[in-house]
Formats: sequence, structure tokens, C-alpha cells
Amino acid sequence: MLPLDRLRELQRELDDPAHLEYPEGYDWSAARQRFERLAGALERRFGPSVTSGAVPDASLYGFVLVPAEATGTDRHLSVLMSNFGPFVTAGMGKEWGWGLLRGEAGPSDEFVAWLDELCTELGCVYVPVELVLEPYDGPTLQEDEEAEAVLAALAAESGDEEEDEEGDLPPTWLDRYFAYM
Repeated sequence: MLPLDRLRELQRELDDPAHLEYPEGYDWSAARQRFERLAGALERRFGPSVTSGAVPDASLYGFVLVPAEATGTDRHLSVLMSNFGPFVTAGMGKEWGWGLLRGEAGPSDEFVAWLDELCTELGCVYVPVELVLEPYDGPTLQEDEEAEAVLAALAAESGDEEEDEEGDLPPTWLDRYFAYM
């Protein structure tokens, strides 16, 4: 795995506010092939219960989900590939979904070593979940009061009264490279 300082540098280098979902000159065919190989390797490792899919309108290319039963733990595994880097990260959680939950445990050291080696073979860059959960300090996701007012109005209009536990948390690098834009 690359040193954490170098990974932080890469995150900042690739952060381009003019290209939110994918970098300029993005090779969709190469990304699809990398993702198919990533998902295939995870399915071979964990079995047929693994699911995967692409994500439109996002800085995230796709997700691979491994149910808790297949991980041998009480937590499911989410592996995410960004359109940028292409960065790959992984996390484990008790809730089902492709998002990585803040404060959840990461995968085992043995799995991380395997995934990092796979990423290198695929031309990807493994970024530990702890790093993508660090506060975002780049130029792209700076708070915009007008945008927040519009989002609040849309939520009120849709009747979405549910409190978002993470709503008060600052954005992270996960929000920049592994989320809907």
C-alpha cells in the first residue's frame, strides 16, 4: 500500500471542481473492465452471494457487497471503486448498503493486503477507509448556503422528516470520491 501521505496527496491532486463525477478524458471502457475484474475476484473469494453494480451520476463507479454470512463475521463488506484514481476502498458494517458508515470497523489486515495486491494488478489505488473518512479539505465540496437551502426545501417538500444522524458531520473524502454528486 502507498504511504498515507502519498495517498492524501493523490486525493488532493485529482480533486477537480470542474469534473465532479469523473476526470477529464475518463476511459469508461477501461473502468468497466477494472470493475468487472474487481467484482469477479471478490465473488471468487466470497462466493455467489456477492452482489455488485455500477452507480450513475456519481464520483463512484461501482460497489461490491459481500453479506455478513460470506465474510464469516457479523458484518457485511462493502468495496467501492471511484471514477478517480481509480481509488478503491472497503469497509464493514452491520447495516446493509454500499455506503461506508462512519465509525464502523474496517476489514482484516489479511483482506486489506489481498485487496491492495489486487488493486495493484488492476491499476487501482487502495485507500484505507480511515483515510477516506478524514475531513474533506479540497475545493469541490465547499459548503454553499444556497444549495443547502434548496436541499432543505426539497426534503421538506418530499415529506422526509427523518433525522439524518450524519447530517451535522463535515464532508469527508468519501463524500468527494465515493458518492452521488
